[in-house]
Amino acid sequence: MRALLPLPLALLLGLSTAPAPAAGGGDKADPAKEAALKALAIRDAPKEPSAQDYVKEPQKSGYCAGIADAAADARFAWQKEQLATLEREVEARIARLEEKRAEYETWMKRREAFLAKADEGVVALYAKMRPDAAAPQLATMQEEAAAAILVKLNARTASAILAEMEAARAAGLARRMSDLGRRKDETKKDERS
Repeated sequence: MRALLPLPLALLLGLSTAPAPAAGGGDKADPAKEAALKALAIRDAPKEPSAQDYVKEPQKSGYCAGIADAAADARFAWQKEQLATLEREVEARIARLEEKRAEYETWMKRREAFLAKADEGVVALYAKMRPDAAAPQLATMQEEAAAAILVKLNARTASAILAEMEAARAAGLARRMSDLGRRKDETKKDERS
């Protein structure tokens, strides 16, 4: 006699869900087994959708479809507001940067004017000095500063000062002076363009 198995398990094992013949060889089935199989079949059978299920589903999909446009509009409005806020922030930062740039340019002009005045005074000072007194002072200065002063002196005074210096230092200053001359020429060409 086969044991009673749940209907899905019986189907998986390939067993028949029909009741087994009685042991006496008759065609009568065991009523208890038959009732158990019917109960299992009813319990394991897929539930048929009711009329309420058909009513609920269209309401759900109808509701979602009904608010989809409103939700999309709200999302677009929120995104538009966020973009406008970001745009205002960027514009404010650009305005602050422009103010800082203008302030920086003003300070640079003041600095250049001050340096020009200071350079004129220093150049006049070295122009009046004897070459043997000016040479050791320029030799101990930074190469770029010394070259800038020598470039602004007249050629006779600059050559006399260079003649009083060590040969290596004088050569380095002469090279730096030629570099400064090239930069000034390039700057003038750029300003003309």
